[in-house]
Amino acid sequence: MATHDTIFDKRRSRVRRSLKAHSGTRPRLSVHRSGKNIYAQVIDDTAGKTIAAASTLEKDLRGSLKTGADVSAAAVVGKLIAERAIKAGIETVVFDRGGFLYHGRVKALAEAAREGGLKF
Repeated sequence: MATHDTIFDKRRSRVRRSLKAHSGTRPRLSVHRSGKNIYAQVIDDTAGKTIAAASTLEKDLRGSLKTGADVSAAAVVGKLIAERAIKAGIETVVFDRGGFLYHGRVKALAEAAREGGLKF
């Protein structure tokens, strides 16, 4: 029987393989969610550098959020990452959900980033 980790790793590698095939030179909006927080980064894979980052661990967000592990917190992080990416000159990205399903907090972050002006 397959464990959760092996299923997650298979899904993550499948998503990354698909992204690399279709991304071209666009940066990658990578999302990670834990039980207590959610994190987002815009990464330029050709240069190997992080262009913009946002998470629920930031001091200005921690005070205004009830918890870092709900849909409303993910939406705030999505708007923040979109704002920072556009400020850095990035408008189009590819969405890397990692091994996470496109549902709940991951979906809320993606939709908020789209509303914030990112195209993917």
